[in-house]
Amino acid sequence: MRDIKVYSTRVCTYCQAAKRLLDQVQLPYEEIGLDDKPELRQKLSEENGHYRTVPMIFIDNKFIGGFTELQALHKQGKLVP
Repeated sequence: MRDIKVYSTRVCTYCQAAKRLLDQVQLPYEEIGLDDKPELRQKLSEENGHYRTVPMIFIDNKFIGGFTELQALHKQGKLVP
């Protein structure tokens, strides 16, 4: 089973889309809210090429990007093992 973490904010439509896609393909994930954790968001950004937008998605502890990258993995057939 894959370990998926989605770092998100409440008002982010791309965060909603990423979670919806993961739900559709029935992949469990952990959602970590960043609304009240600016220091964590900054740390994640610095550790991952200064990526600033949300969602920040990690699969098996590897940063893959955001919704666009998640969707691309799905279209390529690489999201669901």
